[in-house]
Amino acid sequence: MTESNEVLFGIASHFALEGAVTGIEPYGDGHINTTYLVTTDGPRYILQRMNTGIFPDTANLMRNVELVTAALKARGKETLDIVRTTSGATWAEIDGGAWRVYRFIEHTMSYNLVPNPDVFREAGRAFGDFQNFLSGFDANQLTETIAHFHDTPHRFEDFKAALAADKFGRAAACQPEIDFYLSHADQYAVVMDGLRDGSIPLRVTHNDTKLNNILMDATTGKARAIIDLDTIMPGSMLFDFGDSIRFGASTALEDEKDLSKVHFSTELFRAYTEGFVGELRGSVTEREAELLPFSGNLLTMECGMRFLADYLEGDVYFATKYPEHNLVRSRTQIKLVREMEQRADETRAIVADVMETTK
Repeated sequence: MTESNEVLFGIASHFALEGAVTGIEPYGDGHINTTYLVTTDGPRYILQRMNTGIFPDTANLMRNVELVTAALKARGKETLDIVRTTSGATWAEIDGGAWRVYRFIEHTMSYNLVPNPDVFREAGRAFGDFQNFLSGFDANQLTETIAHFHDTPHRFEDFKAALAADKFGRAAACQPEIDFYLSHADQYAVVMDGLRDGSIPLRVTHNDTKLNNILMDATTGKARAIIDLDTIMPGSMLFDFGDSIRFGASTALEDEKDLSKVHFSTELFRAYTEGFVGELRGSVTEREAELLPFSGNLLTMECGMRFLADYLEGDVYFATKYPEHNLVRSRTQIKLVREMEQRADETRAIVADVMETTK
C-alpha cells in the first residue's frame, strides 16, 4: 500500500530531518516493507513503512537494528544511520503504521543481477566480513524477529498446509511445481538437524543475503554497507551462503518468466565462494564446508516453496505485480535447483579447492 503525497509529507515531519522536504517518491523493489526516497534541500533519506504483519514486534526489531549499527560504527564500519524522531525515538507509530527513517547512503549502487564474477566475489567478501563481525556479537542481546525464518522443515509444513487448504483453487494449475517440492521432502531437515545436534555451529547471521542488500561504491565497486538488518538473529552460516547463491549465482532475475534464460552459474558460484570463504576460512568447520554446496539447493528450495505457498494463499506475504508473480518466482527456483543438482560434483570440487587454497 502506498500513501498519498500529503500523508507522506506529514509522516516525514515526525522525524528530525535536516532541510526542508522537497519530494517523496517510491523507491526500490523490496518484497516486504514499503520504501520511499525523501529529497530535501539538504541530505536525502530513506523512509520506510515497516510491515507489522511480518514484523509485529517493531520495538524489538528496531532495538536489534540499533544495537547492530552501533556496534558496526564502533568498529569503523559504514552502516545504516537511523534518523530519530523529533522526540528522540528510533521509529514512530503514525496513523496505525510503523515508520522509520535512515540517511540515504550516497554514491552507492546495488545489483539485482550479477554483472560479472568480480562483483559477486566482492559480495562474498562483504558478507564473509559481516559474518566475522557478527561472530563477536552477543546473540543474547538480539530478539528473534521472525520465528522459524530459515527453519526449512517448518516452512515445508506451512507449504503443505497452504496446499491442503487451497483457498483460491490454484493448486490444479501448478501440480508439477507442487510435486517438485513434495519430492524433495527428505532433504529439508539437514541443516536444522545439524543445529539441533551441535554438528553445525549456531552463529549470528544476516539471514537475507541477497546481492541487492549490499551497497557498492559507485566508483570503486567495493562493498560499503550491508543493509536490510531486520532479520539478523541466531542461525547457521549456511543460511547466509545459500541465500546468496540462490539469488546471485542465477543468470536471470528472480521473476524471469522465460525459463530458458534461468541458469545456475558455477563460475559465479566459485567467485562468491572465493570471497566468502576467503574471509571466513579460519572459522569454517568441516561439516559447514561439506554442506556449503548443498546450502544453495536448500535455500533455493525453501524460498521457492515459500513463493508457491504464498501463491496458493492468495499472495499475502510477498509483494506481487500480477496474479501469477509468485508462481513465476517459484518456477525460477525449481529451474535453479535442478541445475544445482546436475552440477553437484562440480560445486563440491569448487568448495574443496577454495578451502585448500585459502588455508
